[in-house]
Amino acid sequence: MTTHEVYQAIITAPFGCCVGVVMTGEAASTLDYLSANTPEQPPADAATAAVIAQLAAYFRDADAPLTAPLMLAGTTFQQRVWAALKAIPIGTVLTYGELARQLGTAARAVGAACRTNPAPILIPCHRVVARQGLGGYAGAVTGDPLAIKRWLLRHEGVDLVG
Repeated sequence: MTTHEVYQAIITAPFGCCVGVVMTGEAASTLDYLSANTPEQPPADAATAAVIAQLAAYFRDADAPLTAPLMLAGTTFQQRVWAALKAIPIGTVLTYGELARQLGTAARAVGAACRTNPAPILIPCHRVVARQGLGGYAGAVTGDPLAIKRWLLRHEGVDLVG
């Protein structure tokens, strides 16, 4: 499959890569980080254009609301964690342990649900950090994903060492 067949839109993000959006009907179902040299692709329809407009507004101003409709495939537990992530205010971070205590579960289980988040940014898993430092992002503990997490947090006014 070509990129065009997979994504309903691809935009360049300010943190050095592109973002591809997959829609299910009129709801976003996946947001992928793609290489910086991926060609941009205009939104395929009005629903996708609305998601892209929200992302672009957020990239300009962290206080822009991200309220795009979502249709995320995941277990009941993952859905519960993702809902809790959406409730974390902009500019705020929680540790995996803090979020786990709120949900009555274990920090590792929260980390696993964050790692499987199909729509980062729209579901702000970047707002969950380790007790000491940044923690992981998108299943990675080093490299480009952590640079994205660091950018997103700084964009929202949070500057963590790590």
